[in-house]
Amino acid sequence: MRAKGTKTLLAVAAIAIFGTQVFAAPPRDDSQIERGHKVYQKWCYPCHGPGAGHPGTASLAARGQKPAVLEERADLTPPMIKTFVRHGTSFMPTFRKTEISDADLDAIAAYLTKSGKP
Repeated sequence: MRAKGTKTLLAVAAIAIFGTQVFAAPPRDDSQIERGHKVYQKWCYPCHGPGAGHPGTASLAARGQKPAVLEERADLTPPMIKTFVRHGTSFMPTFRKTEISDADLDAIAAYLTKSGKP
């Protein structure tokens, strides 16, 4: 039992020490953000844009997510974005690396997590 408690304590300590570094935003790279905007427009906007006719936005709104438009959210993290894109959720499909490369996914994450969003 003591070993389990020690492991839990170590896990909590690791999160406390490294947790903020794991989710810290990398330095702003305007060229990557612009690339992310272009990739977002191609792959994400058709489902996650504002207004009617965007099923991803409608789904998030129906579940009470405010704001439902991804470009307006401030709670998205790069790991969260990458997980949803690669593994899908609900009726959102997965996107393979042959569709959205890792570099393009990094750019989407940079775009959606930039400060001063529209």
